[in-house]
Parts: sequence; structure tokens; C-alpha cells
Amino acid sequence: MIHTLTLPTPFAVGDVHSYLLKGDSLTLFDVGPKTDQARQVLEQKLKELNIATSDIEQVVLTHHHPDHSGWTELFENATLLGHAYNDVWFTRDQDFFAYHDAFYLEQLQEEGVPEEYYHWIEKMKRPIQLMGNRPLDAVLEEGDKLPGHPELVVLETLGHAQSQLSFYNEQANWMIGGDHVIAHISSNPLIEPPLKKSQGRPKALLQYNASLRRMLDFTIEKIYSGHGEVVQDVHPLIEYRLQRQHQRALHMLTLLGDETLTIFELTKRLFPKVYEKELGLTLSETIGQIDYLMDNALLVEELHEGVKYYRKA
Repeated sequence: MIHTLTLPTPFAVGDVHSYLLKGDSLTLFDVGPKTDQARQVLEQKLKELNIATSDIEQVVLTHHHPDHSGWTELFENATLLGHAYNDVWFTRDQDFFAYHDAFYLEQLQEEGVPEEYYHWIEKMKRPIQLMGNRPLDAVLEEGDKLPGHPELVVLETLGHAQSQLSFYNEQANWMIGGDHVIAHISSNPLIEPPLKKSQGRPKALLQYNASLRRMLDFTIEKIYSGHGEVVQDVHPLIEYRLQRQHQRALHMLTLLGDETLTIFELTKRLFPKVYEKELGLTLSETIGQIDYLMDNALLVEELHEGVKYYRKA
């Protein structure tokens, strides 16, 4: 049986869900942000189930974002499992953070973003103080059987995050999916640096679309999501999301017209009222649509003095 523990967050997305699953191991999926309020609610909800934090044997993370990964050190007796990408954040790897900042500076320059917005590089780290600072005990990879729950298969569903994992019960046809599929909103595929510099910028939207399409190969009756209601009618929702994303890309092509523009200029056209307040999210959305249009040979990319420009093919 899955128990849903709904926790408050300080983020615009609202509440986040943790999931408690009993099996050979007592396992908690995701642990909310590291705020006092989230901790109080988490401990109270566990107490209502007659469970103490010391009883949890395993904490599994769907991804590293702070609304999901905060209270890892609260569960001292638990084994901590997740994607390898989590660890550079939890160990506060300074080499990675230096590379992280250099990655975003290069991205902003290529996108034609004016220097006055470069302070967003620090914001790209997100509220790191709300993440856990305990390293993983073990890494989960594609195709693994989750320890203590052999009926759950680990699926790497990258796109929203470079650490995003989903956990598929192939016997009961349900999935614990983190932020991979949310019922009421479409997840934003965020631009994040790869673990290895040699890999280049991940094309997050293309990753995300591929991860969504992959879900169509599985019989999934419901997804226990990180936010909102349990996702029902999974396949029709995924097909709708893929269709809507295609339409958004074509809308951006219309906004481009016959001009040649930078990513920043396109972002201002797509999000004229919010781009300054949410530059990271809006740039990620624009970059994703550009990657999609480039992948479909609908755009031409030109590089001038370190800045990328785009026009219709």
C-alpha cells in the first residue's frame, strides 16, 4: 500500500508529495524541502502512521530539486538511493559548482542575454540550502530492481531534471514518477549542466519527449506524481502533452517570422510579462522549443561573435 504524505513548500509549484511504501524495506520516496514547516508536517504524518523517522529503512529520490530532496539527513538509519547526478549537489562539490557557473555563463552569452542579467547564474543553483547535504549510499541506474521492492523497476526518465528517475510496478501497472508527469501542468524541461563537460548541453526537451514517448510502451494505469492529483488516463494525457508541445514550437516559429533572432529576443516575445522574473524557466522553455525545431529541420542556427541566432529554414 502506498501512503501519500503531502508537504508544504515555499515554491510557486505548491505542495509536494512524499510516498511511503512498505515491502521488504520501509521506503520513503522524496523528503520535501529543508524547511522547518516541511519537517514538522513530515514527522507528524509519519507519526499518524505509527512510524518514526528512525524506522525508515530506505529513502529514494526521484530527483535532486530542493522541493524533493531536502530532509535526507533526517533519516539517519535509512539507506539513501538516487541518480548519480544527486551527489554533486549533496556533497556540495565545489569543482562542479565552478563548472556549473561557467556552463551557465557560456549559455547566457550564446543566448544573447545582456550582462545585466548575469546575476541569474547564482539563481540557477536554486535554493541549495533547502537541499540535503548527505551523500548517496548507492546509485540507481536504468533497469535496476529497487532494493526491498523487486516489483519496482528503475526507469531513467530524464528531461525535467538530469537526475529524474521513475519507479514502475510492472505487476500492478502503477508508477512513482516524481515530476516526470504531473496531472494539472506540463513539467518544464530545465537546462542543467551535464555531469561530464564532454557531453555538452543536454537537450532537455528532446530528452523529455523521448521519456514521455517511452511511457507509451508500458501499461500504466496511474502515476503517483510529485505534485497534484494522481495521474489517471496516462496514455491520453501523454499524447496530449506531446501534441501541445508541438503546437507551442510552431507558435514560436510564427513569432520568429522572417527575422533572425537570439534566444533572449525570442524569450522576450514568448514571455513578455514574466521573462525578467523567471528568466531561468523562460529561457529553458525557449531553448527547448529551438532544440525541437532544429531537430525537425525547421530552423537554421548561425553563430556571430559568440552569439547564436536563429531563422526559419
